[in-house]
Amino acid sequence: MFQHEYSANFLFTLWKRVRKYRACCTGITQNVDDLLQSHTARTMLANSEFLVMLNQAATDRTELARLLNISDNQLSYITNVDSGRGLIKCGSAIVPFMDNFPKNRLYKLMTTKPSDTDGTIGMGRAA
Repeated sequence: MFQHEYSANFLFTLWKRVRKYRACCTGITQNVDDLLQSHTARTMLANSEFLVMLNQAATDRTELARLLNISDNQLSYITNVDSGRGLIKCGSAIVPFMDNFPKNRLYKLMTTKPSDTDGTIGMGRAA
């Protein structure tokens, strides 16, 4: 949506307006590099109070480090890491996290790994 000026400006305005009402917007992307190519998106990202960063490609890590002042030590938490590990930015604090979510029914509903499902959950059939 950031490739087009009209939709990018709409999202930017919405992002700012929602904060005035003490609400929060949620955005998600699989490729931060696409997001970082837009000046509007970079501004939104830099002004966000809460970010969760998972494993990132080298170019994405470099740009995120520059934009968010992430140290080399902190970057190690988003470099070639296992699922459930990364960094959380909350305000000016950047904290590493490790989540060992149990592989139960809820996990099977949320996972993006086809190999971790039994083929029944989330497919419209009762488990």
